[in-house]
Amino acid sequence: MTLGATMASGMIFMMQLPLLHQASTSTSLLSGLKIPAHSAIAWPSVGSAAVVIPALGFEETHHDQVVPMASLTKLMTAYVTLKKLPLAPGETGPCITINAGDVANYDVVVQEGQSNAAVALGETLCENQLLAGLMVHSAGNYATLLANLAWGNTTTFVARMNEEARVLGLSDTHYADVAGIDSASVSTALDVAKLSALLMESPVIRTIADQATVTLPVAGTLGSYTPFVGSNNVVGVKSGRTEAAGGCDAMAMTFTFAGRTHIAYAVVMGARGGDLLGPAGDEALALERSILASRTSLWIPAGTVVGTIGWGGDRVNVVVKKHLRLDWFAALQSANVTMHVDTESQPLTPGEVVGTLQVQEGSVYDVPLTVEHALSPLTLAQRLR
Repeated sequence: MTLGATMASGMIFMMQLPLLHQASTSTSLLSGLKIPAHSAIAWPSVGSAAVVIPALGFEETHHDQVVPMASLTKLMTAYVTLKKLPLAPGETGPCITINAGDVANYDVVVQEGQSNAAVALGETLCENQLLAGLMVHSAGNYATLLANLAWGNTTTFVARMNEEARVLGLSDTHYADVAGIDSASVSTALDVAKLSALLMESPVIRTIADQATVTLPVAGTLGSYTPFVGSNNVVGVKSGRTEAAGGCDAMAMTFTFAGRTHIAYAVVMGARGGDLLGPAGDEALALERSILASRTSLWIPAGTVVGTIGWGGDRVNVVVKKHLRLDWFAALQSANVTMHVDTESQPLTPGEVVGTLQVQEGSVYDVPLTVEHALSPLTLAQRLR
C-alpha cells in the first residue's frame, strides 16, 4: 500500500515537471522607439547618376547606363600616368621640352574647341604641372603630353587605359582617346565614381583637384571647370562636356562622420541645358546635399524599455543595459531594430543579460538587454495552488 502511494506521488510529480521548466514569454515594445523614416535622394531628372561613399561602403545608382563620358576620360589619363610615373607631394616628376609637334597639336585642339593650355616651343613642363593643367583646366593637349611622357605615344597609352579599366573591374568602361573628345570613350556613372574615389587616394591628385586655379609657365593662371570647387565642401574631382555626352560632373564633397572626415562622390552624366557644365554641377550638388543632409541620429539611453518577459501574469520590463547612439544617412538606408530574448525558464536578475537588441543601419550592433527588477519562475507548489 505504501509502495503504491509512493509510486502514485512520483507519477504526479513527473507529470508536473514540465510546469517547472515552462518557458517564459516575451513581448516586444519596439514600436515605442521613434526611428526616423527613410528619406528620398535627389536624383537628376535626366541622364544617369551614382553615389559612392567608400568609408561607409555605400554605392547607389540611378538609371546607370553606358554613355559617352567627355573629359571624365581624363581621370584615367591621370591614373595611368601616376601608375607608370608615381609622384609624391613636392616632387615634380620627369619633364619634357615642348617641340614643334606639341605646338601643332595645341593648334588643332584650339581649332576643335577643346579645353586647352597654351604651350610654346622650347617650354619645359614637368609631370606635376601637366597633371595640374589636366585636372584643373581640363587641358586636352596636356592629356597628349602626359601620354607621350608616360608611354611614348597615345596609342600605347590608350591600350594601358583599357587594361587598367579591366584590372580595376570597370567592366562598363572603354577608352578610345586620352581626352574624351571621341564619343567612343564611354563609361557609367558608377564606374566613374569608383575611379574618382581611387584616384583621390593619391595625395598629389587630392591637392590638385581642390585648386580653383592653376598657374603654368606659358599659359599663365587658368581657372577650374569643376563646378563649386573650393566652396560647399567640394574638393574636386573633374567635369566634362560634349554634345554627345552632355554635361558630366564627378563631384567630391567632404563630410564629418563618427569624428572623422570622409569624402562622398556623386557623378552625374548626360545633363542638358545651358552650358551643360552648370546643370551637371547643380545636379551633382543637389544629389550630394540630399544624402548628407539626411544624416539621422537615434539616442537609446540605458534603461529604455523595449519589451517584457515573464510567466503568466508575472512579468518584468526588458530594458537596454547600456547607452546606444546610432548615426546613419536616412537617404541611403533605414534602421531596423529587433529584440531577441532568451525565453528559457530561469530566475531573472537585474544586470544579467537576458537577450540582445539587434540594430542594423549599415553596421550591425548587438546591444545587451537586462530586466528592470528580479523575477523568479513559479514553484510547483505555487502552480498547484
